[in-house]
Amino acid sequence: MATTGAKLAPPLMGQVFDGPSGYTGVAATPEWAQEVKRLARERNATILAHNYQLPEIQDVADHVGDSLALSRIAAEAPEDTIVFCGVHFMAETAKILSPEKTVLIPDQRAGCSLADSISANELRAWKAEHPNAVVVSYVNTTAEVKALTDICCTSSNAVDVVASIDPDREVLFLPDQFLGAHVKRVTGRANMEIWAGECHVHAGINGDELTEQARSHPDAELFVHPECGCATSALYLAGEGAFPADRVHILSTGGMIDAAKAAAERSSRSGGKDAATQVLVATEVGMLHQLRKAAPGIDFQAVNDRASCKYMKMITPAALLRCLVDGADEVHVDPETAALGRNSVQRMIAIGNPGGGE
Repeated sequence: MATTGAKLAPPLMGQVFDGPSGYTGVAATPEWAQEVKRLARERNATILAHNYQLPEIQDVADHVGDSLALSRIAAEAPEDTIVFCGVHFMAETAKILSPEKTVLIPDQRAGCSLADSISANELRAWKAEHPNAVVVSYVNTTAEVKALTDICCTSSNAVDVVASIDPDREVLFLPDQFLGAHVKRVTGRANMEIWAGECHVHAGINGDELTEQARSHPDAELFVHPECGCATSALYLAGEGAFPADRVHILSTGGMIDAAKAAAERSSRSGGKDAATQVLVATEVGMLHQLRKAAPGIDFQAVNDRASCKYMKMITPAALLRCLVDGADEVHVDPETAALGRNSVQRMIAIGNPGGGE
């Protein structure tokens, strides 16, 4: 199926083709970027791009960041239309926090294996088995799951959120088992049940790869996302002395950017003598683009250069153009679900450390 070329502005006469892996047919040329900006102004839209998006999508966006930070930006933006270049649950979160705005996602088929690892019905059944437990859900969940949640969390504040709960109350943590294991290890909380979900991309960055990369780059620092299957291995390497503990950093995507900027500042102040020259990064490869922009003097390398999310990469130049031309695809969350989900996010913010997103 193709969107008719007649709908596209004169400089872009190619067609947008709808294929099995997403929309194709339009290259990210300067003319494309100019047209995207023009159409966004015409629609009174702001374009948000997640850190895992294609570099050309990140470069044309008004704001780049993690999902919760972007959703909060969306709520404060003066524009009445939000174009969320990310996966579906992220656009839902933006709609939850901005119910009066129109929220568009360039391809509604861009899902998330982690968010899909627990359904609302599965959470209801789990809650029924633990009727007095407090439910803590990572923001990487659907709107329906957020509506059944007591408190949301991000990867950067998950420890603080769980620590804020009465120690005598049982905690149900979902859906990411690796982040849950990290939180349980740090808090030492025994009465914490963890859902066995995972992000297929982060789970694929394994401990053997990390160990091999760390040993072959002994002077590098490690930036490891807590969703990764290798997060435990990173801490083990540090604990066993195989890798200096002060060079192992378990960080959210927002935390990685902050750490990169801090390293660039240290390097600038010391004339390049007080900063790592190489950083191994264990997360989705789209993150490297923003890290390299934040600290161009540092050599950022992926622990696994195949760690690419096919859903994130469905937001193509063609999909973004189609979205702005046709006003597609609009994201809807029913008002009751949105209100309940908003409460779980606001309870997290009330703790005092809203943190970054994933």
